[in-house]
Amino acid sequence: MISKALSFIEEQTDLYLQGLLGASTQKYAVLGNIARIIDSGETSETEDTSGVIITLVNIEEDRISKNPDGIYRQVDKVIHTNPKILVNLYILFSVNLNDYTAALSRISNVIQCFQSNNYFSQASYPSLDPGIEKLHLELYTMNFEQVNHLWSTLGGKYLPSVLYKMRMVVIADEANQMGGGLIREIQTEKSVIASTIN
Repeated sequence: MISKALSFIEEQTDLYLQGLLGASTQKYAVLGNIARIIDSGETSETEDTSGVIITLVNIEEDRISKNPDGIYRQVDKVIHTNPKILVNLYILFSVNLNDYTAALSRISNVIQCFQSNNYFSQASYPSLDPGIEKLHLELYTMNFEQVNHLWSTLGGKYLPSVLYKMRMVVIADEANQMGGGLIREIQTEKSVIASTIN
């Protein structure tokens, strides 16, 4: 589910940039590991080639929204399953262009993209994977120490970048469910108690 959510964000970012900057045969935004690109020393030479690299930098469980029970009632049965895991993804959008002014402009374009639309649902975006109900992106601001730590971890020098927190990707194994019928009566040694459940 994580890769599907990130691929969708890559597609939406690229579509926005294509509309803003003009159609191109090469993508403006690509999903990739910025640390590997920094290690290879590659940069995009011109402003019209891809320069926005989308990198997952953290996965956080959202415990507040989690349903701890794992028991779901359907019409004629009860299903027992482990609770779904709800995760927030921290996505780094970095711009790797030789022209620093163009890089700053491109990172501004990314911020504009998610300022204009930061909520994606099945109703509005049919291309969103059916397993993903909705995605919400919010700008996540780091202090200087956190920025330094992040880029040190990535092993490179700072590039113009912005971090977004994407809520809420649901991870669940639908095949791992046990079910049973509803209890309609309880029999004890002395009597039978009938359930009022329809």
